[in-house]
Amino acid sequence: MTNITLVLGDITEQSVDAVVNAANSSLLGGGGVDGAIHRRGGPDILDECRDLRGSRYGKGLPAGQAVATTAGRLPARWVIHTVGPVFSATEDRSATLASCYRASLRVADELGARTVAFPAVSTGVYRWPLDDAARIALTTARDTDTSVTEVRFVLFDQRAYDAFETALNELPPA
Repeated sequence: MTNITLVLGDITEQSVDAVVNAANSSLLGGGGVDGAIHRRGGPDILDECRDLRGSRYGKGLPAGQAVATTAGRLPARWVIHTVGPVFSATEDRSATLASCYRASLRVADELGARTVAFPAVSTGVYRWPLDDAARIALTTARDTDTSVTEVRFVLFDQRAYDAFETALNELPPA
């Protein structure tokens, strides 16, 4: 059984096997969580991302998929990059958001990672409403068959933490 925990803090400071990056499809860094992970992790992460772009992901990493690189100078072993969907009021993209979490956990299993730290994927510049994102993230993490023993959601501010805490408390039994 996977233990789900919530932490208010900075994902780049988490001592876990794998940190999940809310990446953009280019894999070449950006703002928010993506920029913070690249800055703190150093150039080794970007070098591996460039290699991925030069091979398997020439057109970028599609939304809902995940791929791993080194964690560079982060206190983790790996970074699992996933691209969340941009929120749409006219198209239901929640399956793609759920896929980010499932795919990341699958990659974690392939790596042998037992502890994984997730951000609130798609809730920044991709504007996914926090309450809905929290429900999708927590339900998917709970319901995904994985060898990961701890899924840690690292929330950057109190508003996000409160949304995840409410969603966690409202989760129906598995």
